[in-house]
Amino acid sequence: MAVKKTQLYASLWASCDQLRGGMDSSEYKNYILTLLFMKYVTDKYKNKGRFEDVIVFDKAHDPETDPEKRTGCSFDDFVALKGTTNIGEGMDKIVARLVGENKSLQGIIDTAYFNDEKKLGKDEEMVDKLTNLISIFQNPVLDFSNNRAEDDDIIGDAYEYLMRKFAAESGKSKGQFYTPAEVSRVLANVVGISQCPSRDMTVCEQRCLGLIQYWKRCA
Repeated sequence: MAVKKTQLYASLWASCDQLRGGMDSSEYKNYILTLLFMKYVTDKYKNKGRFEDVIVFDKAHDPETDPEKRTGCSFDDFVALKGTTNIGEGMDKIVARLVGENKSLQGIIDTAYFNDEKKLGKDEEMVDKLTNLISIFQNPVLDFSNNRAEDDDIIGDAYEYLMRKFAAESGKSKGQFYTPAEVSRVLANVVGISQCPSRDMTVCEQRCLGLIQYWKRCA
């Protein structure tokens, strides 16, 4: 079964609770969307080879010839770090490994640093916080392997949900954080979307996150 939006949103908000206190709420999305993306591409593409949209492999299948340098680049490798003292550093290495295999992700999913003591705490505090975050996305209900690609906009939905919640908490409107879907539909009609000769044509939304743009290409 495809993941239900209610299950996804509950997990996202639980992740926000784990991050409270160390950073501004506007920064939560950088960590949460990176974890969500790692979970999604792992469920979809792990160990399926180099002809998939995203190259993802676990440590056991890491093609690095030096065993000491194998890290893997999957969410499963995150799970293996739970409770370990070097969890933050290890997560950063796993993300870097994924970017190294998928150059188009550079500057998109490697903007959150999981070894940042100022934002995530030191020593045991960091270990507990990151372990709990990983556990939230490890929940069996968040299994994206059966989500049909043509209907997926998981990252886009997650981003919109988080911005809507942050806007409500700060007393602002959601339009101050992102372009609401209602506005996008009106603009599409104004520019004559119904007259578009090809479904392959695109319109650039300047406020669209790079991660969402990549997501729509690979989903």
